[in-house]
Amino acid sequence: MEYFPAPLEKLVEQFARLPGIGGKSAQRLAFFVLGLPETEAREFADAIVDAKKNVTCCPVCQNFTAGGLCPICSSPRRDASVICVVADPRDVAAMERSREYNGQYHVLHGVISPMNHVGPDDIAIKSLVSRVAKGDVKEVIMATNPDTEGEATAMYIARLLKNFDVRVTRLAYGIPVGGHLEFADDATLMRALEGRQDI
Repeated sequence: MEYFPAPLEKLVEQFARLPGIGGKSAQRLAFFVLGLPETEAREFADAIVDAKKNVTCCPVCQNFTAGGLCPICSSPRRDASVICVVADPRDVAAMERSREYNGQYHVLHGVISPMNHVGPDDIAIKSLVSRVAKGDVKEVIMATNPDTEGEATAMYIARLLKNFDVRVTRLAYGIPVGGHLEFADDATLMRALEGRQDI
């Protein structure tokens, strides 16, 4: 039995398709949108259509851009000899928040995941190898997530890059700042011990 008019049900269904949005949250969002003034609702809808139409991938790093090179690839202040490989454009934003990294990026748009039928040809690995093959890159930092798919992707890319004169590194793992040893799992402790540094 439908409680709402068909257009409202359709709106709820569309919000429910978003990741992390359940039925109740979808209803809340739909009611919020219905409560917006006509101009704000139209601006919201136009922003979605505009982003979908005008956001493309940077021809160099595959990060999102509004046409042409992204701001990071076009910046003369970025070190083009270092590439940080991430799975998703959101990871670029996370790395940039640290304000410590000054190189460029390469966005894979996914990770190798046989369970989800995602192979090496389904993500942007070939364009990364092409960038490295030009010879200007000195280091490639693998910054995929420390899960099974992220590790497999990092190892696969590292094997591909062995043929080039490039240093391939992996982000360090370990105990998070503010964390406690008693709550760390065995794998995290093992990685923390392997990655220990002099002080």
